Amino acid sequence: MAIADNLHFFQQQLAGTGCRLVTVTKTHPVEKLREAYDAGARLFGENRVQEMTAKQPLLPPDVEWHLIGQLQTNKVKYIAPFVHTIQSIDSLKLLLEIEKQAAKHGRVVRGLLQFHIADEETKSGLSLAEAHEILQSEAFRALRHVRLTGVMGVATNTPDQEQLRREFRELRGYFDQIKAQYFADQPEFREISMGMSADYKLAIEEGSTLIRVGSAIFGTRQ
Repeated sequence: MAIADNLHFFQQQLAGTGCRLVTVTKTHPVEKLREAYDAGARLFGENRVQEMTAKQPLLPPDVEWHLIGQLQTNKVKYIAPFVHTIQSIDSLKLLLEIEKQAAKHGRVVRGLLQFHIADEETKSGLSLAEAHEILQSEAFRALRHVRLTGVMGVATNTPDQEQLRREFRELRGYFDQIKAQYFADQPEFREISMGMSADYKLAIEEGSTLIRVGSAIFGTRQ
């Protein structure tokens, strides 16, 4: 199927759910991204800073860029001028660097706290205790150029539906607890980014507001 047809399929799947589509563009050439844009995609997710900075100037300015892969502090400066949301915040050190670089450009960058929910050590992310430590710190409270808007998690790569549901529920529970304790009066704290091409339906059932889909739109990675 064509990219446009695949996108329209997901737009129909998401209609009325309150969940939005992050079109994952990693390893795909700009021509394919333009096709997706012409079919209505506006949220593009990249895993690597280098790819994002190469593609961003070649696409229209209304694209909302989301960094969804691990981010090293020394690379924040390259995306600070334009990135909309960094979904993979997993340390106070990273938050402080985003604050510093966003301030230089007079911008506010949105961010999601990434939690470790998978039964796989290779996946990164915070524990709930680590998140509390960050959110209770004076350094966090002093931030002016980073705005946390929710949570993100990468589930285990498994066909086991019950395990996936448990992991999505765990992330939803983290969101609910953090929202109640730290962001109760902030309507912008509303995002739960979970679910990909293979498990997005389950994720939506469990409360996802952002699904990250690449291969089901663009086909197999280059």
